[in-house]
Amino acid sequence: MDYNNILIIAVLFSFIIAFIFSMFGQGGGSVYSPLFILLGYSVLISTSTSLVLNLITSLSAGYVFYKNKMIDLKASFMFVPGIVIGAFAGGVMSKYFNTQVLLWLFVFFLVILGGKMIYTYWEKGASEEHKPAGLNFKLYALIVIFSIVVGFISGLLGIGGGILIVPFMTYVLKYPTKFAAGSSHLIISFSALAGIIGHASSHRMDYPLILSAGIAVLLGGYLGARFSLKIKPKMIKAGVGLLMWALSAQILIKLLASI
Repeated sequence: MDYNNILIIAVLFSFIIAFIFSMFGQGGGSVYSPLFILLGYSVLISTSTSLVLNLITSLSAGYVFYKNKMIDLKASFMFVPGIVIGAFAGGVMSKYFNTQVLLWLFVFFLVILGGKMIYTYWEKGASEEHKPAGLNFKLYALIVIFSIVVGFISGLLGIGGGILIVPFMTYVLKYPTKFAAGSSHLIISFSALAGIIGHASSHRMDYPLILSAGIAVLLGGYLGARFSLKIKPKMIKAGVGLLMWALSAQILIKLLASI
């Protein structure tokens, strides 16, 4: 298959991924990277391009959530310093770091937490209407530690981090799911940008792929975010859980193939 045909396939699937993942507060990096690798792009090109597409998707989808007042700016910016530091470091170290142990831990985490989020689809409880009034010092300290770790993983693996941020905001910080999804897009944009800078400082990037797929995810992210406003919160939680399981299966297959 020649380069042009591969590029067309990459653009088409990038649009679909952006549309689906933006509904759940995700940038889609967990799928972009494996997709490009399967299409024959190198790992470094795949992860760096994935971060750029994450940034575009998050900005596009985040605009829709912002217009509908579903982003907590104050809480979101608490994540920014740690996630920027972590993502930049992960991007710089991506070509040196052995990710095997990290990926095994990632699979375990995604399977457990994904199951918990899927379970909420049938769980009866209080309806989600209001975001918390404020966060105490302990929660802020936890946010800082969490954001550095998530940022590093994001920059290292070429993912935005929304797959971890949304569950953290809903279960630990007690935010309504749609607020968590909206705020996640803002946080991911900083994470992706820092990771991109880290990658760009250490290796060459594929700009034709970035430009073509970037236009596709800009449209897909915007449409997916608008559609998400019509979905019930418990469906969003279950959707995130299924995405976590899909990602864990994807990583597991890759790990088993390398044994």
